[in-house]
Amino acid sequence: MTVHLEAKPGDYADTVLLPGDPLRAKAISERLDDVRCVNQVRGMLGFTGTYQGVPVSVQGTGMGLPSFSIYARELLVDYGAKRLMRVGTCGAMLPELKLGDLVLAMAASTDSNLNRRRLGGLELAPCASFALLRSAADLAEERQLTVHVGGVFSGDAFYDETDAWKAFAAYGVVAAEMETSALYTLAARHGAEALAILTVSDLIPTGEAMPSADRERSCTAMFDVALEVVRRAAG
Repeated sequence: MTVHLEAKPGDYADTVLLPGDPLRAKAISERLDDVRCVNQVRGMLGFTGTYQGVPVSVQGTGMGLPSFSIYARELLVDYGAKRLMRVGTCGAMLPELKLGDLVLAMAASTDSNLNRRRLGGLELAPCASFALLRSAADLAEERQLTVHVGGVFSGDAFYDETDAWKAFAAYGVVAAEMETSALYTLAARHGAEALAILTVSDLIPTGEAMPSADRERSCTAMFDVALEVVRRAAG
């Protein structure tokens, strides 16, 4: 038990899927067998069950690097998680991406100072687990899903009036979101595997965005890929 998680030791599986929205965590849990709720603190729902016989947990994290970092660190340090996978949405920054496409984050740039504080002012280039990344890319290809593999920008501000995304887009960074830099950094620090699988929910250059209902429906392919990656990793 921690300040933010009421689960008992052993309540979380080695692999944890991490959506920002706790209701999205509940939706994912409905795809599991023998599922039980292991956390309700602050309404940040967490569940553990099995997927085709493989233990897996789902835990909401909230939005942004600070909130995400709290849950990821406690799962890694206090509950011994070995594999963390973010499942969420992102804003496309390059014109070749379309609404509903999948993005597999190979690495994560950021405008946050969190890593500079950790490394005494040095820059870190946190990246995904290659094994998880390759598995997810193979699965997306097998299922004939449109998928883009590349760097993402984990921003501190959702409403960013500086247009920082343009600087990253000029260097080929494909999408913006708010958590992956923390995920990859903490996984590296604690010897765990990590991957962010994202669904494009809006197009930053044009302002086009999915309605909320469509956004939730569009995430089903992402959930299915993530769960199958978990199954294959266990094999």
